[in-house]
Amino acid sequence: MSTKNIPFQLIDWSSVPKTEHRGETGIAYWQTIQFDGLRIRVVEYSKGYKADHWCEKGHIVYCLEGEVINEQQGAARSVLKPGMSYVVSDELSSHRSVSEGGVKLLIIDGDFLKLKR
Repeated sequence: MSTKNIPFQLIDWSSVPKTEHRGETGIAYWQTIQFDGLRIRVVEYSKGYKADHWCEKGHIVYCLEGEVINEQQGAARSVLKPGMSYVVSDELSSHRSVSEGGVKLLIIDGDFLKLKR
């Protein structure tokens, strides 16, 4: 069996500890589950949050609550509202998150989003 196989399991997010990550402004709180080659997070951005860096990592992002603005370096801004998602592979976008009123997201990333050359 591959070490990347994940047996069936439930995740009780209320028991997953939160880690704090300061932005340029505001705070992000991450609850993270890590598997081999796969990371699953529930991320909450405080009101007034702005990421302190441009990210080039690939993600699948699903908005659970609130609203987040996705800024792409040198390009347009897009707004993610509850029930909406975005998907991008590694190294295909320099993006950062901004949330004026706070937001709660489900974010999945991992090896399957690596750019194939």
